[in-house]
Order: sequence, then C-alpha cells, then structure tokens
Amino acid sequence: MTFGTTPPSGRGGAVTRPPRVMVVDDQTLVRQGIRALLDLSSEVAVVAEAADGDEAMARLAEIAVDVVLLDLRTSGCDGLSALADLKARGFDVPVLLLTTVYDERQAGDALQAGARGYLLKDVSLAQLVGAIRCLANGGTFLQPVVTERLLRVVRTRRTDLDATPNPVPLTAREVDVLRLAASGWSNREIAAGLHLAEGTVKNHMSAALVKLGVRDRTRAVLRALEEGLLAPASSAEAP
Repeated sequence: MTFGTTPPSGRGGAVTRPPRVMVVDDQTLVRQGIRALLDLSSEVAVVAEAADGDEAMARLAEIAVDVVLLDLRTSGCDGLSALADLKARGFDVPVLLLTTVYDERQAGDALQAGARGYLLKDVSLAQLVGAIRCLANGGTFLQPVVTERLLRVVRTRRTDLDATPNPVPLTAREVDVLRLAASGWSNREIAAGLHLAEGTVKNHMSAALVKLGVRDRTRAVLRALEEGLLAPASSAEAP
C-alpha cells in the first residue's frame, strides 16, 4: 500500500478542480509519455512542460501551477538545484519527485530541501494521480519503501538533536501528529483522534522524522518542542 497524507484544509482550502501540473524531465519521450499518461485522467490537468530546472523556473513565472512533477536527475539545473532555486525565488509550489533510480542519500537531501513527495517511476497512473492531488491539497506523499529507506539514512546521519540546525518546515498535519505524540498518544489513538488511518499517521510521523533529521518519535517531539513548533498541549483526552 502507498500512503498519502493530506490535511483537511490544504493550502488555503482543498483544490476542487483538477490540479494544474507541470512535468519536468530532460528526456522528451519520457516527458511526453508522462503527459500522455496523465491526460488519460480527468482528475489532473497538465498545463506546462520543461526540460530542466532552468526552463521550469521560466515557465513558473508565466503560468499558475499547483504541483511540479520533477525528475530528480534532469540535466542542466538538476532536481536538487531546482528545489533550492524554487525556495530562493519565492515560488510556493509543491514538488513531487519522480525518478527511475533510487538514491537514498539524494532522496533524503531532496526531502530536506523541501520536496513534498517522492515516487519511483514504476508507480501506476492511479498512484501518480493520487500523489499529485495529495500535494495539491497541502499533503505529503511517500511510498512506504522510500520512507523506510529514508529513515535508515536518517539513523546513520543523525545522532543528536543538533545535527539539523534548520529543519524543513512541517505541514500542519505533521505538527498535529507530533503534538498528540508529545501528549503520550499512540499511533492508534492519534489516528482515532484525527480521523485518519493508522498507516497515514505513521507516514506523517516518518516524514516529520526525515524533515527534522532525527531517528525516532521521541527525538522528533523533543526537536519540535525545541524549535517552538508545538503549541502547548491541550486538555483533550486520548480516545
């Protein structure tokens, strides 16, 4: 199963129309193939294409896009550079990385650089569309195999709370999960309290661990408190 995590309100409200997508891949045939595949679905709308990060920046200045579908290994301005440029230029658009070759450390760097999703190119059309819609509504989307491998990287990279001086901002839902975890709630209790599947809660927690650069939920809670990311605990009782 692939887990997606979507806050109820998204980025200022759920996207009710088909999300507008830009496909970025340096291989013309692959790029056009992805577009043709997405055109089979009425749930998304491909509105732009780009061969690399530099062209993507130019197109983003011209057209409104809800999600950027980005090949991590594009030539010219590669995926990681494109993520950095997006942030530097003030583009507030979710990036979904789509790649053929999985590189654990590169994937970890990409997520910590601000990517909101990571998929291998062997996913189905339904999984890809679901991931795009999830990001368009303010969520994060990681395949379980990606999450597990990323957490292994985190465990080898991070040994204390000082290893990530500037953690990637968490989504509202990730903060919700950490806040309840800080109050001692189990994943099952958090799922019941937030009306989510338990697997979805685990995915939120996993994404938070990677973003904060820590190896377990206890360190994640401590780091979130340290960074002032969690409001004072509420008086709510666990389900």
